[in-house]
Amino acid sequence: MALKVCQLCAVDFTLDKFLLPLVDGMIAVGWEVVSVCSDGPAISHLRQSGYAIRTVNIPRSLNPLRLMLPFWRLYRLFRQEHFDLLHAHTPVAALIGRMAARLAGVPMVVYTAHGFYFHDAMPAWKRRLFVEMERIGGWFTDLLFTQSSEDAQTAVEEKLLPPERVLAVGNGVDPDSFDPGTRRPRSEVRAELGLPTDVPVIGMVGRLVGEKGVREFLAAAEMLAKDLPNVYFLLIGERLASDHADPVDDALRIASSSLGARLVLPGMRKDIPDLMGAMDVFCLPSYREGMPRTIIEAMMSGLPVVATDIRGSREEVVANETGLLVPARDASALTQAFARLLQAPAEAHAMGEAGRKRALRLFDEHKVVALQIDTIRRFARQYRLL
Repeated sequence: MALKVCQLCAVDFTLDKFLLPLVDGMIAVGWEVVSVCSDGPAISHLRQSGYAIRTVNIPRSLNPLRLMLPFWRLYRLFRQEHFDLLHAHTPVAALIGRMAARLAGVPMVVYTAHGFYFHDAMPAWKRRLFVEMERIGGWFTDLLFTQSSEDAQTAVEEKLLPPERVLAVGNGVDPDSFDPGTRRPRSEVRAELGLPTDVPVIGMVGRLVGEKGVREFLAAAEMLAKDLPNVYFLLIGERLASDHADPVDDALRIASSSLGARLVLPGMRKDIPDLMGAMDVFCLPSYREGMPRTIIEAMMSGLPVVATDIRGSREEVVANETGLLVPARDASALTQAFARLLQAPAEAHAMGEAGRKRALRLFDEHKVVALQIDTIRRFARQYRLL
């Protein structure tokens, strides 16, 4: 007997960039999968690739008035489709989706927390508010996956669900896609980007918003450039139309004016493995994360990583072994970490090699997908859905 599964998230970007390996894995074991998210530019090509997708516009906002209509539409969709399982992702979609699914009679509800919105740097009242929202969501949830072990521990401590229904599943990427031996030649990629072949390049991949630490990355770039005039910086990504996070346009303008051609901004790209090959050091200076995929991509690519000492990132990066950890919101610490790696290339190379070995051992997406499917299958049998 096959399960009929709904994979739910807020925006098409999440489905396209993060959920397809899980969708493919479920299809491969014979389950029927319908993905649900807001309409967006990725939907057309995903449908052309054969994925079943239903669109329900879900705002990334907690305004109850704005959530009433998508809640009703999700409820109606769940009633029509008779899903055996809802697997929800992203905070807002997951909150209203889990409630709608339970009301519609969906037998089993799974939620993957890709990183809880609440974190220790928040004001206490705000953190408590978001914890309570997650606790309410837990009333409608049978199984909670987290990507980081710290999040799983927090979920149990905050009593979001009982320990036996919480599991840290990790995160991963396809090792073959990030095999240094299969990517385009480094010189070719650099030439395309306007990067000289013989200069050090520090790179970052992420949404261009404040919480990703873009301002700190740019400030560190400007400080480092004063002492190392041959270093270049590659900042890959863009700000999503649905983003409510803090824009960084002013910081980008100032840094572009200061650094000139030494700051390369190629926008959103699909050839991330090739772009990683053009870098010497990778950086992700986020304020909060779940289990960041880009760090895993960099480690798979054999790059030393500079990351902030936050949940998720510190679970991936082993300080002084596969990279360096620095405090969040600290551009000076970033600058010092960059300088250390660029001035000690042998140490940086050794960190990159150690990072790839660690990523191959712990962050293979095939193992992550298999763990989720096996766990869902076990619970589904308890619910007599299989």
